[in-house]
Amino acid sequence: MYSSGLVRLYSFQAIAEQFMQQKLDLGCACRWGGTTGTVGEAPFGIPCNIKITDTPPLLFEVSSLENAFQIGGHPWHYIITPNKKKQKGVFHICALKDNSLAKNGIQEMECCSLESDWIYFHPDASGRIIHVGPNQVKVLKLNEVENNSAQHQISEDFVILANREKNKSENLPTVTASGRVVKKKFNLLDDDPEQETFKIVDYEDELDLLSVVAVTQIDAEGKAHLDFHCNEYGTLLKSIPLVESWDVTYSHEVYFDRDLVLHIEQKPSRIFSCYVYQMVCDPGEEEETINRSCEKE
Repeated sequence: MYSSGLVRLYSFQAIAEQFMQQKLDLGCACRWGGTTGTVGEAPFGIPCNIKITDTPPLLFEVSSLENAFQIGGHPWHYIITPNKKKQKGVFHICALKDNSLAKNGIQEMECCSLESDWIYFHPDASGRIIHVGPNQVKVLKLNEVENNSAQHQISEDFVILANREKNKSENLPTVTASGRVVKKKFNLLDDDPEQETFKIVDYEDELDLLSVVAVTQIDAEGKAHLDFHCNEYGTLLKSIPLVESWDVTYSHEVYFDRDLVLHIEQKPSRIFSCYVYQMVCDPGEEEETINRSCEKE
């Protein structure tokens, strides 16, 4: 990656074949730099046996704003933002083989928010794309264009929407995106704390579930809930309110792994709180619930 936004890809296999000084085998004796030892054992360790002395063969290069670059999908595609500041929040999805833009491959979430939306290839094996904004989560899929198998198009698989009052902003004073008088005005920021806003989206591979954390600031206290959605259709399966408050000014991380949910909160002065929830089965109701098991600061 370069400060200009240029991203270049090289073949590690070609680098290893071209610049390896000596082949090493773990657990085998080796003489290196005048010293003899066993590779991988202390104090000999693993010698740095690759020394790049020339520019390797270039596989691929592209220019992207802030070096943002992702590869995924079936067949291989990549996601970039054009290397211009005014293009921030605009994502281009292109074919890796020839750099051609996919049909409907320019994705831009029409929202006015303090925090940027984000996009990434789905962690499952579907080759889909997840695009997250303050009030919606779009799951996109790659399909062949009809009558043209060489080109692919982007289409919506499903959308998860935040639970908001449709007319809430009508009676509120309007504000500008930057706080100053500009030509375009907005009724309310899309990530206004008083509206339900998506903060975290994750995927649990063993249960094949999408987990979404939504937060609403009520007076001085924020409340969050963790929603489990069907990964295939986006259907809401269960919503779990988090017992602890959620301060939107703090840093938060939520991890979901099988039957455990961890919420880690970082407060000022590097004070951390960890909230652990465990999923248990209620035989009477034959459904899964979440109980808070412990809290540690």
